Amino acid sequence: MLNINAKFEESIVKELKNNNLAIFAGAGLSRSSGYVDWAELLSGIASDLGLTIDEKTDLVSLAQYYCNDYGRQGINEAIIDKFGKEAGENKNLNILAKLPISVYWTTNYDSLIEDTLSANKKNVDKKINQNQLKNYTPNRDVILYKMHGDKADPDDAVITRDDYESYNKKRPLFITNLKGQLIEKTFLFIGFSFEDPNLEQILSRIRVDLITASPKIHYCFFKKINKEKYLISEGKYDKDKYNEDKIKQELRVKDLRRYGIHTIFVEEYDDITRILERIYLKYKLCNIFVSGSAEEYGTFEKSDAEEFMHKLSKRLIQKEYNIISGFGLGVGSFIINGVLDEVYSKGNYIDDRLIMRPFPQKSSGGKILKDLWTDYRKEMISLAGISIFIFGNKKDSNGDIIDANGMIEEFNIAKEQNTFIIPIATTGYSSKAIMDEIKNDLDKYWYLRDSINILENEKNSEKIIDEVIKIINKIRNEL
Repeated sequence: MLNINAKFEESIVKELKNNNLAIFAGAGLSRSSGYVDWAELLSGIASDLGLTIDEKTDLVSLAQYYCNDYGRQGINEAIIDKFGKEAGENKNLNILAKLPISVYWTTNYDSLIEDTLSANKKNVDKKINQNQLKNYTPNRDVILYKMHGDKADPDDAVITRDDYESYNKKRPLFITNLKGQLIEKTFLFIGFSFEDPNLEQILSRIRVDLITASPKIHYCFFKKINKEKYLISEGKYDKDKYNEDKIKQELRVKDLRRYGIHTIFVEEYDDITRILERIYLKYKLCNIFVSGSAEEYGTFEKSDAEEFMHKLSKRLIQKEYNIISGFGLGVGSFIINGVLDEVYSKGNYIDDRLIMRPFPQKSSGGKILKDLWTDYRKEMISLAGISIFIFGNKKDSNGDIIDANGMIEEFNIAKEQNTFIIPIATTGYSSKAIMDEIKNDLDKYWYLRDSINILENEKNSEKIIDEVIKIINKIRNEL
C-alpha cells in the first residue's frame, strides 16, 4: 500500500459525496495518451529560431519570438499536428470520468477530457471562449472550461506572450469564474506544473482578496525528486544539481501552501493512478447494492423478514451509506420503507440516498428481455462498492419455489466488477448458494472470515445487521 496521506483521500471522497470536487488538468494528464507537453510542442519552433529548449527556457517568450519573426501560422500548424492525432487510453481520466465531478478546467488544447467523459456517458458542456459562458447545454453532467482554447481553433489558442497579456481583456469572465470556483470548490490539480502565468495571477488575486481568512484547501500531485535521475556513472551522482532541484521543489511546495494548495508526493507517475483507483473504490463504498427477491421467507416468519429488511436499509442510511436496489419481489418495498423511515425522520431528501432501478417486465423495440436485464444489472452494480445478498427465490412455471437465477447473475457481475460481497446466508436460497461458493475462497473474501457463523445461522435481525456493519467497517479500515 502506498504511503499516502489518508486525510487527503478522505477529504476527496467527502468532496465527491458533496459534489464539490473540481479537476484542473494540465499537459501532464494527457501525456500518457500520447500527447505532447509545451516543450515538445514548441521544439520545432525553437529549432527554426536556432534555439534548443531546456528546463530554463521561457516557453511563452519562445512562442512570441517565433510569432514576431514568422507569424502565427507555424504555431497553429504545430497545434493541429501534435493534438490532431488519435489518443491512447488514459487510465487516470477513465477513473475520474466515473466519479461525480461536474466541473473540469484545463489549459490543454486536445479533446481528451471531453472525449473520455462522453465515452463514459457524460453530457459535456464545453466552454472555449467566453461568449459560450452564457449558453447552457440541456441535461449537462459536466462543464469543461478550456481556458487556453482548443485545437479546433488554433488562432484563438493562448500560447504567445501577446495572448497572455491580452487575456484579461479577451477572457475576463474565465478569470472571474475560476476565481469564484477556487474559493467555493476543492480543486485537484493533475498534470500541472504551476508555471502558467494566468493561474499564478489568479491565485495571487484570490490570496490578496482573502488575506484575513484561511484559504480553501486544494491538492496537487508532484513527483518527488529522484536521486537516480542524477546518476553520472555507477555510484556517482551530480550532488549539486540534485540538491538544487530538491531545494527548488521544496520551495515550490511551500509557496503553493500560500494559496491553500497542498502537495501529494508520488514516487512514480503510475502512483497517481493507484491513488485515484483507491479514491474511486472508497467513494463506491458509500453505495451499497442490495440484491434480493422472495416469494417466501424460508425459516423466517414473514413479519420477521419484513422487519429485518426494513431495519437493514434504515441502519445503512443512518451510517451515511446510500442504497441501490432493483426492487426485487418481496424485498424491494421493505428496503424502500427502511430508507424512507430514516430519511424523512431527518427531514432530508430521498434523491441522493436511494437509487431504485425496477426491472422492465416486457420486452419491446426488438430488445431481448434477458439481455436487457443483464445490461441493466451491470450498470446498476457498477455504481456500488458493496453488494449485499438476501433471500433469492422465485416461482418456476410449475409454481414451485426455486433459487433465483437473477441473483446468481448479480453475484457473478459483482465478482467481475470487484465489489465487496456480503451474502446473508441465514436467509437461505440463492444467498446460501453464494456463501457456499465464497467459503471455498476465503483468501479473496478475507473480510467475511470471522463473520461466517453469524451470517449463516443467526436469526436475530439486530445481530445480523450489527455484523454487516462490522464487516463494512473492516473493509473501510483496510483500504
